[in-house]
Amino acid sequence: MKAYFMNGNEEEIIVHSPDFDDDVIPVPYLFRKYKEMPPLEKKAMDGCYGKVLDVGCGAGSHSLYLQEKRKLEVTAIDTSAGAIEICSLRGIKDARKIAFEDLSGEKYDTVLLLMNGTGIVGRLNRLDDFFRRLKDLLLPKGQVLIDSSDLSYLFDPDEDGGIWVDAANGYYGELQYKLSYGNESSETFEWLYLDFNSLYLAASKNNFNCELVKEGEHYDYLAKLTLIP
Repeated sequence: MKAYFMNGNEEEIIVHSPDFDDDVIPVPYLFRKYKEMPPLEKKAMDGCYGKVLDVGCGAGSHSLYLQEKRKLEVTAIDTSAGAIEICSLRGIKDARKIAFEDLSGEKYDTVLLLMNGTGIVGRLNRLDDFFRRLKDLLLPKGQVLIDSSDLSYLFDPDEDGGIWVDAANGYYGELQYKLSYGNESSETFEWLYLDFNSLYLAASKNNFNCELVKEGEHYDYLAKLTLIP
């Protein structure tokens, strides 16, 4: 992001996974404006209100739109010092290098988790911890806007329309990734793609309402989570 923002270098980020062929992230896409965002993101942008926490803000495109166009108070957080530097240079007033699980002492009207927001959970068995963190961060009438995808489309359905997966291998949306850029590579990290029904059940278990806001064109969706009074 710094190479692109500072010098216009458009070299792509390579995404590696043991489960799939290598994929790429075009760096200019991380700097997209509202008109270039997919419909799910636009819906999320339109649905934000009050004091907003943008989790995993990256280059800050969502935060910048909400701050400049929607005139909302936004806190943008990321674990990457370079990302936060870019956010600050782009004009985001409150950009902080901090992990989601380390933020405390503040509450928000909207917690925003986009570009597969469930990814930061890592594994299905960590969902309860994730919801506990959300409870700590939300104001009483606050909301969480989060997106993800159901990877069941990768499996061949049986005669009844269901899919068969080996339970010994864990939940089918639990993946591992590694990123590379030029001569640099990240450590391997866990990333969770979560189907809506699993999100709904985990939300109910943790005293949250879960509403399907919008479905995308390729098994992706945007959901809204709110605390049950």
